[in-house]
Amino acid sequence: MAWTLDKTVAMVGMMGSGKSAIGTAVARLLDVPFLDSDAEIEAASNLTIAEIFQREGETFFRAKESQVLSRLLDGAPVILSTGGGAFLTPANRAMISERGVSVWLRADVDLLWSRVRHKDTRPLLRTSDPLATLGALHAERTPYYAKADLVVDAQPDYSIQQMAEKVIETLQTRPDVLKET
Repeated sequence: MAWTLDKTVAMVGMMGSGKSAIGTAVARLLDVPFLDSDAEIEAASNLTIAEIFQREGETFFRAKESQVLSRLLDGAPVILSTGGGAFLTPANRAMISERGVSVWLRADVDLLWSRVRHKDTRPLLRTSDPLATLGALHAERTPYYAKADLVVDAQPDYSIQQMAEKVIETLQTRPDVLKET
């Protein structure tokens, strides 16, 4: 089956929701490029996200993130993984909705924790109680993610491939975004 992607699909959600892994699989199935906004920021700055947070602070990082999102949304349609905090900014949400479509990969705290607890690359979880921090971030961010254009629920027993297929099925509800050719 062949597809035409007419708008960039921005994967949004918490760290560990699968934005990169599922986004990569969706891009492969649709035969379009996959981009990761965090990777693009790292490439442009020659620093890791953690280093940017440490050296420049979150405010600086969020400004750079918005610039990168704008540049990526101006390009050809792709599957785009966004950082977990990118969708919290009203200007980013508006930019994504106007020039693309947002897909919230909704996952509960238990599933997220099972995926992120062994990683030390998450600057926001470098606290004395990372699980409590994750829970607080989840509670704080959920109302923002709920503003996404589309929602796909993550299930612990779904493979990356199954989740990618669910995303494509959900995208098919938007003929302005994805068409079968």
